[in-house]
Amino acid sequence: MPRILIAECKQEVSTFNPASSFYEDYRIVTGPEMLRYHRGVGEEIAGALSVFDGAEGIEVVPTFGASSNTSGGVLTTESFERLAKDCFDAMSQAGEVDAVYFCLHGAMQAADENDPEGFLLEGTRKIVGDETPIIVSLDLHGIATDKMLQLADAVVVYHTYPHVDFFETGARAAKLLLKVLDGAKPVTARVKIPVLARGDEMITDTGLVGECIRYAQEVESSDAGLAAAVMWGNPFTDVPELRSNAIVVTDGDEDAARQHANELANRFWTNREKMQVPLTSLEAAVRQAAEVESGTVVMMDAADATSSGASGDSNAIVREAVRQGYRGSVLAPVVDPAAVRKAFDAGVGGTIKTTFGGAIDPARYEPIELEARVRSLSDGKFRSESFGWHWDSGDTAVVEADNITLVVGTRPVSLFDRSWFWANGQDPQRFDMVVVKSPHCEHQMFADWCAKLINVDAPGSTSANLKSLGHTICDRPVFPLEEGVTFEANPDIFRRG
Repeated sequence: MPRILIAECKQEVSTFNPASSFYEDYRIVTGPEMLRYHRGVGEEIAGALSVFDGAEGIEVVPTFGASSNTSGGVLTTESFERLAKDCFDAMSQAGEVDAVYFCLHGAMQAADENDPEGFLLEGTRKIVGDETPIIVSLDLHGIATDKMLQLADAVVVYHTYPHVDFFETGARAAKLLLKVLDGAKPVTARVKIPVLARGDEMITDTGLVGECIRYAQEVESSDAGLAAAVMWGNPFTDVPELRSNAIVVTDGDEDAARQHANELANRFWTNREKMQVPLTSLEAAVRQAAEVESGTVVMMDAADATSSGASGDSNAIVREAVRQGYRGSVLAPVVDPAAVRKAFDAGVGGTIKTTFGGAIDPARYEPIELEARVRSLSDGKFRSESFGWHWDSGDTAVVEADNITLVVGTRPVSLFDRSWFWANGQDPQRFDMVVVKSPHCEHQMFADWCAKLINVDAPGSTSANLKSLGHTICDRPVFPLEEGVTFEANPDIFRRG
């Protein structure tokens, strides 16, 4: 009976967020609790379990599962050391296993480790040995390092953005793992593409990148295909191997892997200039919003996208609306623990005069003082609209300052849907202006019904204005940080054994 070890460690990090991430920011489940937890959520491990459950004679060995409650800043050294130790300790207690499925993200970063996933795979190899197959699943915003590809037998990558294929990716990884146990011999071709990409063209259903994704899916479903993807990394994780990658895994056919990886990479490179975001200045964005006579204007503040690793405490759009005397109703999210405490002290119906914003990243955001009435208070626990995941923004207050309604949390929470607004009694469609702190949401969340959507060039640690961030250690040159970048597809080959 094949014994398959399952492990997980995931977080997406912005190097440019000044607030550190900690061990306590992770949801930790170990042993049999991993199975109970993941059978109730639609993430990668649930998808893998659906495959293993349907296969005869498989023993699943759950070990360690860690997933950050939200993206954030760089993980402290102590926290990463603790995560790694706990993970390796749990693996060491699993006994002899025949294969490993490791659910990773790819865009982690620790204070003293720029390749945490590679470090975790290296430790896993020491425990299970060189001959045991390791299959890894990754976010397409992950960074695929040489070490990761050398240590894993194969990687399987999301095919959708916005991400809706967590479950399916885990199932694809599990099916590949079973093929390896049945004798498949993975060979991986990886082409480095010197591009950092953002914008609407990265939406896989409608954007230009969808051409690459569909080609990858054709390759993956072919006779020799085991896995294929393009990964455009996380431009906000400033690490040495940050870039885009074309990755193809075949069953022993190196020539086919090379050919398909080259084709994927060239298709991606051809569209690089279009894979950027046209941004509207703060001043122009608010002015345009004021010109809309009816309906809701969505102000996309991707620069403070908590799901991409930002701090969540930007008040930039609200500040500009106040400066211009914008009179429409405004709904905006902000992280500010001190303001929340004052709201709780005042109670529902009470009035507070305090500052909002700039609580975590004061170098970018100057606090704005407002007098506001407390409309509601909550413990911040809710479930996401998109996937039903359990989220926690800490103690949370809704305050109203004249025409501005703020949902104020104690800690960052992902904002790629409407969950936080709805959980706190706010319907975005009832406001003239809504600040959305996400680069993209599924179209039904906002784009399908809003009167106008504006991508705002606001300051922040996840700004699509990539030149504004200040990369210092990623490989250069890379487009668009430099002009005149040249490219020639040159596959690297990775093969275990």
